[in-house]
Amino acid sequence: MAIPIKPIKPKRISDQVFDQIREFIFRGTLKPGEQLMTERELAQAMNVSRTTVRDAIQRLAAMGLIIQKQGQGTFVKAVDTARENPLAKAMKAQNATLNDLLEVRMGLECNAASLAAKRADEDDITAMGKSIDEMQTEIESGRLGTEADTAFHMGIAYAAKNPLHILIMRNFYDYLFLGIGENLACLYEDPENIHIIFRQHKGILASIKARDPDKAYAAMKEHINFVLEFFKNREK
Repeated sequence: MAIPIKPIKPKRISDQVFDQIREFIFRGTLKPGEQLMTERELAQAMNVSRTTVRDAIQRLAAMGLIIQKQGQGTFVKAVDTARENPLAKAMKAQNATLNDLLEVRMGLECNAASLAAKRADEDDITAMGKSIDEMQTEIESGRLGTEADTAFHMGIAYAAKNPLHILIMRNFYDYLFLGIGENLACLYEDPENIHIIFRQHKGILASIKARDPDKAYAAMKEHINFVLEFFKNREK
């Protein structure tokens, strides 16, 4: 039987630069609105030419992941949820509620946690652990820790190793934490809620590290249910 073997093509250096910066964005290491290093700094850090970096930056900009501002620099794009985010448009068109959104998030994120338990590599585990540490630092400093929260969930999406899932979840989190962040703020106003969420995150990561898809699924379900029930009770 003839096997359709294809020649192996070496990956272009600009592709590797592109992949690395995109990974930082998808993992939440580079957050919406955050400025990237200059082309010169990136070229020096990655040991590549500025032309190579420029090519990667142009591709990222074409994808809508970053934006270049004349005289200011290059920034991770924060989606204008009122005009650009497809989720915001769908929510408005369907007259959907935050509870509807959280129910969809339940399915997406439970599945992502289960897949992450099977597919996460050591870089994924380290990134998720770092997000939890950052959230703890934020909490201890009297802040909400929502950026670290977002990075943790995006880290799980990335660890699931499904590029479509990553893009969908990025739209979710752009909308949840940037578009309607004022609605979520009430969840974090009670310090006890913050500590509960923090413990739930640690439980999710422990299940992923243990390579237990069922426990990871259950841990994420408990977490999303907690958020969902909070908003249901608030409406009563």
